[in-house]
Amino acid sequence: MNNIGKSERESQNRIIQLFKNELKYTYLGNWEEQTRAQPVEEKLLLDFLINTQGYSTIVANKAVQELVKVATNISIGLYDANKEVYKLLRYGVSVREELGEQKERAWFINWKEPQKNNFAIAEEVTVSGQYSKRPDIVIYVNGIALGIIELKNSRKGVEWGIRQNLDNQKPMFIQKFFTTMQYVLAGNDTQGLRYGTIETTEKYYLQWKEEADKKFDYAIDKHLYLMCQKERFLELIHDFVVFDKGTKKLCRPNQFFGIKAAHNNVHTKQGGIIWHTQGSGKSLTMVWLTKWIRENIDNSRILIITDREELDDQIEKLFLGVEENIYRTKSGKDLISKLNNTSPWLMASLVHKFGRNSEEGDFEGYIEELKKSLSSDFRAKGNIYVFVDECHRTQSGKLHDAMKLLLPDALFIGFTGTPLLKKDKQKSIEVFGPYIGEPYKFDEAVADGVVLDLLYEARDVEQFVTDQQSIDDWFDAETKGLTDSAKVDLKRKWGTMQKVLGSKSRLEKIVFDIVKDFKIKPRLSTGEGNAMLVSSSVYNACKYYELFQNAGFKECAIITSYNPHHGDTKGEETGESTPTEKLLKYEVYQRMLNGKTTEDFEQLAKTQFIKEPAKMKLLIVVDKLLTGFDAPSATYLYIDKSMQDHGLFQAICRVNRVDNEDKEYGYIVDYKDLFKSLQRSITDYTSGAFDEYDLDDVKGLLSDRYEVSKDRLESALETVIALCEPVHPQDEPSFIRYFCGNTENPDDIRETEERRVTLYKSVVALIRAYANIANEMHKIGYTEQEAEKIKKQVQFYSDLRETIKQASGDYVDLKRFEPGMRQLMDMYLDAKSSKKISDFENKSLVDLIVHVSEPTEPYGNKRSQEAVAETIENNVRKVIIEESQTNPKYYEKMSILLYELIKQRKEETIAYQEYLEKIKQLAGNVSNPMGTTEYPTTLNSPAKRALFDNLDEDEILALALDNVIKSNKLDGWRDGGLKEKKLRIAINEIIKDDNRTEELMHIVKAQNEY
Repeated sequence: MNNIGKSERESQNRIIQLFKNELKYTYLGNWEEQTRAQPVEEKLLLDFLINTQGYSTIVANKAVQELVKVATNISIGLYDANKEVYKLLRYGVSVREELGEQKERAWFINWKEPQKNNFAIAEEVTVSGQYSKRPDIVIYVNGIALGIIELKNSRKGVEWGIRQNLDNQKPMFIQKFFTTMQYVLAGNDTQGLRYGTIETTEKYYLQWKEEADKKFDYAIDKHLYLMCQKERFLELIHDFVVFDKGTKKLCRPNQFFGIKAAHNNVHTKQGGIIWHTQGSGKSLTMVWLTKWIRENIDNSRILIITDREELDDQIEKLFLGVEENIYRTKSGKDLISKLNNTSPWLMASLVHKFGRNSEEGDFEGYIEELKKSLSSDFRAKGNIYVFVDECHRTQSGKLHDAMKLLLPDALFIGFTGTPLLKKDKQKSIEVFGPYIGEPYKFDEAVADGVVLDLLYEARDVEQFVTDQQSIDDWFDAETKGLTDSAKVDLKRKWGTMQKVLGSKSRLEKIVFDIVKDFKIKPRLSTGEGNAMLVSSSVYNACKYYELFQNAGFKECAIITSYNPHHGDTKGEETGESTPTEKLLKYEVYQRMLNGKTTEDFEQLAKTQFIKEPAKMKLLIVVDKLLTGFDAPSATYLYIDKSMQDHGLFQAICRVNRVDNEDKEYGYIVDYKDLFKSLQRSITDYTSGAFDEYDLDDVKGLLSDRYEVSKDRLESALETVIALCEPVHPQDEPSFIRYFCGNTENPDDIRETEERRVTLYKSVVALIRAYANIANEMHKIGYTEQEAEKIKKQVQFYSDLRETIKQASGDYVDLKRFEPGMRQLMDMYLDAKSSKKISDFENKSLVDLIVHVSEPTEPYGNKRSQEAVAETIENNVRKVIIEESQTNPKYYEKMSILLYELIKQRKEETIAYQEYLEKIKQLAGNVSNPMGTTEYPTTLNSPAKRALFDNLDEDEILALALDNVIKSNKLDGWRDGGLKEKKLRIAINEIIKDDNRTEELMHIVKAQNEY
């Protein structure tokens, strides 16, 4: 029997059986004919308190009366009523049996022994209100409604269930029924389950992610099975709920499993690193872990260390928002004093800047101040846990080791939202310990809808000299009285100014560019979104601000670490019409602040930026706000500053926060070409962690590491050299022939695969071995010349690996080239210098075509041209081979075109530039078949076009078959069993040819939309 489009009643019956049979919940019945006015079943709760918990009848009755009184007090608003109920559920209620007797704490839920509670469900629960409502399923624990489920049939999206839950929470419906509610759920059989809590807006409903120990036909069954197991359900409520400044929040799966893993680390006293990508709730993870440690570890104290003021502010506001008082230490001396006492239990310490003109803290100055503040009787009190926020910035180990001397018994946990660079990873693990739980990476967060994907666009504003002779004449005239050395210094400074600051003309072009975007780009033009501009210096930021003001673009502000002071102007007046750098900054800031203090102005600007984006359209920044600043309205990030690594990753994540439905992506506009030309450094950070201390304490650890590291490096280098020894001459085409064979022959590619895989693994082992010891080569016995030679060898083999991957086609993963999307995170981690062989408009193909290392020979060299051409052709061929199953006819045509193009190139009947243009066009058609306009307009999807191509271009038949497939496919139909057989029968009823149906089934299986 076909159950496509079945009613939600069938789903509800199945889910009720799941609760009864799998989860062992009691079924209370169908309550459609009964009417309820409150979410507490008093008889059930009394029975639990008296017969299971063992309280007297008087105590039980008083406890129930208190809970009901709080649960029915909706006059204070749903959020506050729910919050008060939660306190009673979590911490119990104190009642006195008789006047004069001692108070007794009554617990409504036995948190320590979950199985001793009464778990139950009821369906069709009719609740009275101004307009009565009937939720599909209500989850009760000891008679208290803690969960509610709205189900929809497969034809209606899960969002309808979410909206129904939101409607039910309005005062005109059954708002009072939600005062005890912890989990508010909605789902259907096709999309699975979504969960939120009271007043959770639709965009913030979440989906659980976890593998189950048994198979389920429907995702919603799996999700309910995992989330509603008795122990899990109570744990989620007890340890993973927070009331944060007017918003009740639940944990995401990554937070739950990260914190659970951290519990084990706390028990085993092992440090580590929690890596949850930017925007995925890392700060709340810190809050939940802090609360758990406080409640479960005797005499526990938590110290949170940050190195930026905005992070320190953010953490304070976060903890105050969840009603936890956090003490912000005022100095290193203050921190030492507080650690030497037994309170406060929760502290934050900022690694102060100590007068440095930088947003990042001065770790050395901070450590020095701590050492100076130590008294002879210092001994930290309590079980101390140290959380280091943004721990990637301290991976050299200095802060960790200094704190370890102060707090030898403390457990250190690092938190980061950015990936650890490959060269840093080993050292970071040495410092903090291994990852705690699974890292929650950027691509996972995008797939889960936790953050938005980022789209990247490079814009070049080229500067050129219009009149070099006039510049030379000016220098001659103005520098007559200077020595030759001074003239050289001045010209060098001029070159630096050109490079770093940029001409006014260039900045004007960028300003015009951004103002134009605000008129035409989505969200910017409507005032729902806004942007940030990252400038290379405070001086440039001020010049930008003036240009925006002159262009009539008034809704912008500068936010930097600069704080104007009248002393800045002293000695700066030259009598010239153009002010000096210091004067310009001072004057621009004074006009912008307009009498306000810098702090007050910045606070107002940030508040408007977040809450009223139309009134504050653009923030011009340098370093400040590039970490710890969450503004969902921020949609575009314009970069006009050289950045790299963690700083760059954190900056671009300012625009990845989820906002309204019209914000589909965050946009990165790059005026510095950072991503394409980013060179990967293979040196290590300076390791000076022990410079100030007695090396005897750590000598054993370090000497062992040096010895092992040297052996590992030399062994890895010998392996790679031996692997490449048979290649003669050692140039690019020879290496390609040796490791790939004839790249036009798939058999050669297959036969040489093992050789290539060995190369890839060996080079990776070499890079890792070198990265671990790169900046300590002198410590393990290498001379400067030997170290430089090894560095060049590692670079050479690293480039060779990339070249062979490109030439063989091993590099390309088609899923990265979906139309309109870029996996920016992957591109960032894999970025290498690339040669520009043509201006490819389809930016998603840049990696596909040109992602190879710079050639050592001139680019115009014919042998290099041949190597590049073979690499491009092989990549396109790989795309054709891998995609051919989705549309055999189309890709057969593309294969023929590629063959003809290769033939023309080899026979030299086509110029190289013309070849590049044609291969570019072919690559576009291969990667994006939907880009062609050669199909009838009704064929508006890849699947319809595939059917059309493979049904002898019969438009009517293709559309009919598409409709049959969509109407008959069951959930999980690619099972090789009955579901797949049913679809095959339905297709054959149209095609009426068994062999052709079998061919079409292979094509249908390859379509993502079916």
